[in-house]
Amino acid sequence: MPLVEHLKELRRRVIISTISVIVGAIVGFIWYQNAPGPIPALGEILRGPYCGVDPELRADFTANGECRLLATSAMEMFMLRLKIGALAGTVLAAPVWLYQIWKFITPGLLHNERRWTFSFVTIAVLLFLAGTVLAYFSLSLGLNYLLTIGSDFQTAALTGQEYFSFVVAIMVIFGVSFEIPLVIVMLNLIGVLRYEAVRTKRRHAIVLIFIFSALITPAQDPYSLTILAVAICLLVELSFQFCRINDKRRAKNEPDWAGLDDDEAAPLDYQPEPTAVPTSVGQHTASAHTPRVSPPSVAENRKPQASGFDDIL
Repeated sequence: MPLVEHLKELRRRVIISTISVIVGAIVGFIWYQNAPGPIPALGEILRGPYCGVDPELRADFTANGECRLLATSAMEMFMLRLKIGALAGTVLAAPVWLYQIWKFITPGLLHNERRWTFSFVTIAVLLFLAGTVLAYFSLSLGLNYLLTIGSDFQTAALTGQEYFSFVVAIMVIFGVSFEIPLVIVMLNLIGVLRYEAVRTKRRHAIVLIFIFSALITPAQDPYSLTILAVAICLLVELSFQFCRINDKRRAKNEPDWAGLDDDEAAPLDYQPEPTAVPTSVGQHTASAHTPRVSPPSVAENRKPQASGFDDIL
């Protein structure tokens, strides 16, 4: 396709993706406060970890003791609902805009590249969703710990804007952190990282993972930190086992000289045939198929040659 056709195709894919996100945002905006059947409202789902905290640790703004977040401005509730609806719309429309991206890049890929790309994208999405789900269920433990610090002198009165920003941030961080094992697998498949290089580095990897979790976790509480670090350690160990199996499979298909160093010579498989002992010229015998030429007789050698004058006569 020429460049103009590529741009038209890209514009069409972007328009379809944008429309799907807008439709999803409208659905998310309505779902924020309305429960569709047995599914609870989106706002109820998101405030679940906060409402799971001990009631004595959070402020009570209602007469019946219902769990509510605080709003400090007139537009805060509307803007928060709009933001959550847009985020929910992006997630709900993910199958549509992922499919549009896939259809745009697929014509430029080979068959094997399509298969690998589809597999990696699918695994990446599943790992991200697993990380967000784990973050959601670990929020109650982290919040309960954070709200107990100084509870004798303060009562937590979280605003909706601060709370939902905190929830979205920790869910995104958990989801992105779950992609680390996939990066290790990709490096192994392209030959950059071998199992022998990480086989004895597990202790170092565990220490680095805990440091990474401590730095990246926004709550900075021991529960979220430990849950994230343990989950990443398990996934990294699975990726190491994949590297071990893949390296064994690759070693069976590689030649013997593939594992040698750059300055090491490979053994030669060439074996020359034994050379026959040469014979002297006098011992050479004629072959049975070689024609025998008899030497001229003595009489023929002594026959006088005719001169030019005799030819004239």
